[in-house]
Amino acid sequence: MNDNNKKKKPNQNDNRRRNITGIVTLVIWALILTIFGNYVLSRTETTGSVEIYFSELITMVESDQVEEVMLESGKYTVTLTEEGEAAWLEEYYTEQGYTSVPEGAEMPTLYTTPLSYTDFLLLLQEHGVAYYSPYQQSSLLSEILISYVLPMAIMLLVMVLFYRFAMSDRMGGGGGIGNVGKSNAKVYVEKSTGVTFRDVAGQDEAKESLEEIIDFLHNPGKYTAIGARLPKGALLVGAPGTGKTLLAKAVAGEANVPFFSISGSDFVEMFVGVGASRVRDLFKEAAKMAPCIIFIDEIDTIGKSRDGGRLGGNDEREQTLNQLLAELDGFDPTKGVIVLGATNRPEVLDKALLRPGRFDRRITVDRPNLAGRLATLQVHTRKIRLADDVDLNKIAQATAGAVGADLANLVNEAALRAVRMGRQAVNQNDLLVSFEVVIAGTEKKGTVLTEKEKKLIAYHEVGHALVAARQKGTEPVSKITIVPHTQGALGYTMQLPEEEKFLMDKEELRSEIRTLLGGRSAEEIVFNTATTGASNDIERATDLARKMITMYGMGDKYGIMGLATVQSQYLDQSYGLTCAQATAAEVDSEIYELLEQCHKEARQILEENRELLDKIAAYLLEKETITGQEMMAIIEGRDPALVDNYGATPEDGANRILADNSNTALPSVGTDGIEKPARKISIVSEPPQGPEQDKPEDGDSPSGSDEN
Repeated sequence: MNDNNKKKKPNQNDNRRRNITGIVTLVIWALILTIFGNYVLSRTETTGSVEIYFSELITMVESDQVEEVMLESGKYTVTLTEEGEAAWLEEYYTEQGYTSVPEGAEMPTLYTTPLSYTDFLLLLQEHGVAYYSPYQQSSLLSEILISYVLPMAIMLLVMVLFYRFAMSDRMGGGGGIGNVGKSNAKVYVEKSTGVTFRDVAGQDEAKESLEEIIDFLHNPGKYTAIGARLPKGALLVGAPGTGKTLLAKAVAGEANVPFFSISGSDFVEMFVGVGASRVRDLFKEAAKMAPCIIFIDEIDTIGKSRDGGRLGGNDEREQTLNQLLAELDGFDPTKGVIVLGATNRPEVLDKALLRPGRFDRRITVDRPNLAGRLATLQVHTRKIRLADDVDLNKIAQATAGAVGADLANLVNEAALRAVRMGRQAVNQNDLLVSFEVVIAGTEKKGTVLTEKEKKLIAYHEVGHALVAARQKGTEPVSKITIVPHTQGALGYTMQLPEEEKFLMDKEELRSEIRTLLGGRSAEEIVFNTATTGASNDIERATDLARKMITMYGMGDKYGIMGLATVQSQYLDQSYGLTCAQATAAEVDSEIYELLEQCHKEARQILEENRELLDKIAAYLLEKETITGQEMMAIIEGRDPALVDNYGATPEDGANRILADNSNTALPSVGTDGIEKPARKISIVSEPPQGPEQDKPEDGDSPSGSDEN
């Protein structure tokens, strides 16, 4: 009980603080509006009045042109005689450039500021001018009350009534003024979505789970006959780009039912209670159009755990979540209203949201395997004109770890490249080069790299590739390049798996660490130095070694004891240590020993193959970009010009012109099928970010080494 009370106190303090802040804000706005209103009113009162000099007033009194003067503390208001008005108007318009007084001109009110002139009243009496001072019944306090306090009170009352009226309909799901509490869900019908399961590939398990829901919407009788009930909700979980939203639209398209689509952020507003109102309104509208599907994208925005430590006492989000839970319990499942949610952060969702009876099913939308990637490429190339040499099987093999969004981007980049090269169809080269553009960016053209730097980078990259080639169980090298790319790499070594892997053993992980440290080892052997180019390699090797010891149970001292947990499985796969500080220090020592041992073994491999290291580096310096097959040909003593590169064919080396016959020349392509790199390049220190591969615990091996 004491713990619960302690958790509630911060929320109450936050509410009280927010209420005080809201009141102060309203008062400030009312004061600003009141001052502005009084200023406008004072300006309106002086419109049609003309200020004259006090000396001019004396002159007009002496000339018997003044009829009366109203004496006030800060102003003397003057009324002229008919002759005085005519004389004043004539003089006034003459000064304005008129030759005569305009017809219909009206006499303005004349006033002046009083001066200390003791004989002024005697002068008025002498010339028979009437003078008086108006009776001031109200005091200064009453003037302040009438001019400032009363308008402020009225404005505050109007603001409060406006806010309450805007929120008054939320209990019934209404929108209030300006539809503040109205749901922003977009309603799609089957024809407007245009997406079916035919447009979704590589997610057979997820489609199978969703097909049963579609069948229930079409034929509810055969399920209810034996007492089965329709699942109320299904949660789509997976990494970004795997197709969660596409699957939800495909379900609506297959079921021929209305599709309500809304993002979790659409429920969150500055007004407390608006999110809950929108949830009520959404389910109310869905009930009218049942059977239908409600899709809430990024549901973790409103579905976070109500633990005070995570939510931070946010009443608006907590009320929205509570209302969502109530609606999921309240609607009748026989009406055919199904709620689909999508998130890539299931670990932060509230346990009450995930229990059976609310989101009954959890459907994992994973990265596609080889067959899934092939099917996805076939879907995305359905409307693309392909050349005869295109082999999508080899492209699917080369893109291990890519998600559906990566493959869609790859196909689109290939089509754009084909247009740039002046072709009417996409060939195999376009697809392979576009894959590298997606993961590493385009080639950089900038300042000149020195020959020493180029040689350092070449040996560094060949060090990665040769260590990988001389070990068992490593992924084969696909490409080596020393051409800088826009995503930060001065060069990189790409490794692609020959087959799908779902497990990695201890020796394979150590081989991966040795491969990552091969670049630094080559620098030490050839140049007896170390460069900043190995920074990313060291970071990745250290991370892999730490996971081996803390998460995979592969350490010598702590063995199978778990020392860390994954915190974000589908995003950055970050993890945190769950051990004491003394244990963490000992873990660091064991990580260091593992890295040093792998480093020595990588150096030994390169020292034993020093002749091959020099040959491949020299070939790479000449070509600047080579394939893994070319490297293996050099190792095996074959001609590297006769190897296959995932089905790519040599391209014409002449400069190509755009298909629209423009005069813009495009980059030349060598006879070996590899685009000529830029000679002028800039030095950067960031790694190319390829499509994120599943970590070893998920069954896929890490990607190949990167330089910088």
